[in-house]
Order: sequence, then structure tokens, then C-alpha cells
Amino acid sequence: MRIHRLILLVALTIGFVTTSFSQHQRYRIQNGIGIYGGITQFDFSTKNFTTKAEQGWLVGASATVDIPHKWYNMSYSIQLAENKIGIAARQNATVFSEEFLDYKLFTAQIALLMHVKLIGPYVTLDVGPMLQYNGDLELKDDNKENYIINSYANLMAKDISEISKFNVDGAVGISAGISHFRLKAQYIYGFLNSFNKLNDANLDRTGNPNSFKGNQSMLVFTAMVSF
Repeated sequence: MRIHRLILLVALTIGFVTTSFSQHQRYRIQNGIGIYGGITQFDFSTKNFTTKAEQGWLVGASATVDIPHKWYNMSYSIQLAENKIGIAARQNATVFSEEFLDYKLFTAQIALLMHVKLIGPYVTLDVGPMLQYNGDLELKDDNKENYIINSYANLMAKDISEISKFNVDGAVGISAGISHFRLKAQYIYGFLNSFNKLNDANLDRTGNPNSFKGNQSMLVFTAMVSF
């Protein structure tokens, strides 16, 4: 009886392995590595500040799983960017003319994306979550750190640098190309309040007593080479 059971177990195992091997022969799942770079357009959606999106740069690397018999592929990527944004301010409290002060923000993002095949593997809809770490909102010209942020009476340009460091983003985009070269366009939205840390800093909010709240938005345009 034990011998019969052993034979049955071996037969089932062989059948399972044979089926799996047959599937691997029929569908060639490929892994690829890509590097990419391009430009960003960065902004905050906020009622606290008057902002202007500006152009920065981004580089990244991704590992892709190409699944021919599925309607999607998957990729894991990490990307680094130096983003730029303008925030309106005035030279002092008695001056009414404004100018946009240049800030830069370094971000590091890790993403897990699904690539829905719209036209085979050549055109895909890319969607998925991201985890982000970023540095301070750094004022490019230190000589303007005492400028007054618009809509506030005393809030200075240097006061808003220490924003929240972590974010959870959602990404959606489209990519097109052949196996070893692709062009990608992507929109990234931050779900968390990027200015939440400012609410704990006891800043002077005279003129605009509302809590600090802002969600980041990024447009990314890149070219990728795969190996």
C-alpha cells in the first residue's frame, strides 16, 4: 500500500514538474534592467503659497519582468531627482511687488509599477505606488532668506525649508518604444501633506492663519535604455 502511494506521489510530482516545464518552454519570461534620465516639472498644490512649477532633472534604474502571456508587465525602480519650484515673496513687509524665489528639493523614490499593454509591449499604461524620501526645501539664493512669503506678514523665506521628509505617492503614465529603448511620461502625486512638519514649528502665520497643507505633483519625461 505504501509502495502504491509512493508511486502515485512520484507520478503526480513528475506531472506537475512536466507541466511547469512545458509552460516555461511555451512562454519565455524575461527579466531586464534599464537606466533612464530626463526632466521633471515640480509643484505643490497648496493654498498657503503662490507657486510656479520649474524644471529639474531625474535619473533612475529599473528591473522589469516581461510576461508575454499576460496583459501586463511589472517593474521595480528607484529614481533620484533634483526638483525646482518658485515661491512668491517680497523683499520686506513694506514692499508690495513680488518675485518668485527659487527653491530646490532633492527626492528619492522607490516604485512598484504595473505596465498594462495597450498595444502589445510597445505602448503601455504605467500605474503603481511609490515611497519617497526628500530633503529640505532649499532656497537657492541665501541673500534672499529674509524675504517675506506672500500672503504672510512676517513669515520669511528661510522659515519654510524644513518640510516633511517622507511621502507616499501614486504614479500614472504612459511609455512607448521597442524592447531596448522607450520614452516615458509620468505624473506623480503625493498623498501626504508635505507641509505637515511646518505646523509643528510655531511659525508666525499672521496674515494667513490656516494650517500649512500642500500636496506635491510631478511631471516626469524620460528616455530609458534596457539591457
